[in-house]
Amino acid sequence: MPDFHIKIEDIPIAGGADLRIRSLLDRMQFFDPQDEALNLGISSAAWPLFGLVWPSALVLANALQSEDLQGARILEIGCGLALPSLVAHRRRADVTASDRHPMTQSFLLENLRLNALPPMDYRTGNWAALSPTLGRFDLIVGSDILYERDQPGQLLDFIDAHGSPGLRVMIVDPDRGNRAAFSRGMSRQGFGHRAVRLDPQEQAGGKFRGQMLRYWREVPTAGNPAQTSAAAPGTPPAPG
Repeated sequence: MPDFHIKIEDIPIAGGADLRIRSLLDRMQFFDPQDEALNLGISSAAWPLFGLVWPSALVLANALQSEDLQGARILEIGCGLALPSLVAHRRRADVTASDRHPMTQSFLLENLRLNALPPMDYRTGNWAALSPTLGRFDLIVGSDILYERDQPGQLLDFIDAHGSPGLRVMIVDPDRGNRAAFSRGMSRQGFGHRAVRLDPQEQAGGKFRGQMLRYWREVPTAGNPAQTSAAAPGTPPAPG
């Protein structure tokens, strides 16, 4: 038997569409008898982080509840419990969830079952190592993924390799220090950028402080190959 404790709870999602989620009981849980996580560079302290419900993930899941997902191929990176992926999948979007933790997939399968959802594509991996078979996506999403100094460069390369020409990116960031470097790198790659500070009183039960980061690049028109957009597709202009 696995030597860790779990809980099952209903997680509120915008519009009254709760998700029933199996998660780890707390941050004290650990189970790595074959050193699978350790061999991937996941320490005992970091091991339980994949299996907790984080405010950033809940903010992103709520955003995807009302996002225009029609016709988009979507990738969630560093998905953990994959709340955003589950919301998009429930809306019948074409979603792939991905994470490097060796137990992520088993929790995802159980949470699909708990919510009576059909199978969903899952890929093991991380953005430090490109996957030739992963393909390209129209929307890449992630929550709290800019937490290490070397991650912006790795993530930029990953997005370039796996983004479609008209790629959109949504990242919920709880005010990590690497946000500015990542945004500068996205600008160098030709992306427009908009950051919206989220009101902590209206997001994730008041526990979240941070921003929604949106990046986009439009497919150039035939008459003007250099044309780029002045505002994110599908979003209103930033307030003055």
